[in-house]
Amino acid sequence: MRRIFIFGLGYSASRIAAALTTKGCEVVSTGRAGTLRFDDSGNVRLALADADHVLSSVPPDGAGGDPVLDTYWDALAGKALVYLSSTGVYGDAAGAWVDESAAVGTGRRTARAEADGEWLARGARVLRLPGIYGPDRSALDRVRAGTAQRIALPDQVFSRVHVDDIVSGALLAIDAPPGAYNLADDLPCSQNAVIEEACRLLGVAPPPLHSLEEANLSPMARAFYAENRRVANGKARRVLGWEPRYPTYREGLRACLGGDSAITSPASASAAPPAASADH
Repeated sequence: MRRIFIFGLGYSASRIAAALTTKGCEVVSTGRAGTLRFDDSGNVRLALADADHVLSSVPPDGAGGDPVLDTYWDALAGKALVYLSSTGVYGDAAGAWVDESAAVGTGRRTARAEADGEWLARGARVLRLPGIYGPDRSALDRVRAGTAQRIALPDQVFSRVHVDDIVSGALLAIDAPPGAYNLADDLPCSQNAVIEEACRLLGVAPPPLHSLEEANLSPMARAFYAENRRVANGKARRVLGWEPRYPTYREGLRACLGGDSAITSPASASAAPPAASADH
């Protein structure tokens, strides 16, 4: 039986854990829905000693360091490592395509880029993820809640990935060669297109189009709109053999609407807010 330790059982990682358990793996984890507290050093180290693989979805802390590497790096020696990173490490590409050879560390996610590099230097499989969506965390939910916005930025595009496709990529990455892999869908597009499709599926009118100033966005959201890129997934397809189940937002939103999700997360994780400390 494979033993896998997961740091940070958040939205995506809880689904990865469920899939691993279904495949007969033993999973020990930290996080809001995990089996151990992150600061329970003695028991965490005992569990790590027995683990064959370690996956971390824990983002950098407020000081810019990586909590897992800062606290437990010595206990990770000899383990197969997987780290859930972000395509935000690429910064703004003015709408151009980026792949794993693109420069990192120039955008708003400098701490994430540093953590990404540290995991790569330690031989991890680093999965770079764009905007994550899925059941209970999609444009459909924002439209229903009345919080969806359309913003007049006609040239701004970004990539996204359905949570089930993160799960399939993570399972393939466990036994893959070390390195960085982009897990993104095949159709980068504007946020407006996604909101409009969600409204079409729900049979409601799209929200009005606002300027960036009129939208009254938080500083974090404004920073998101300041970056513009298309994320290529060719390496994950070639090396991992990864094939997204939801190649565009259209299939993904229809699945969210119909409840068609390949992986069901533990009930305890489903109640966690989308913006947990471990955002994956």
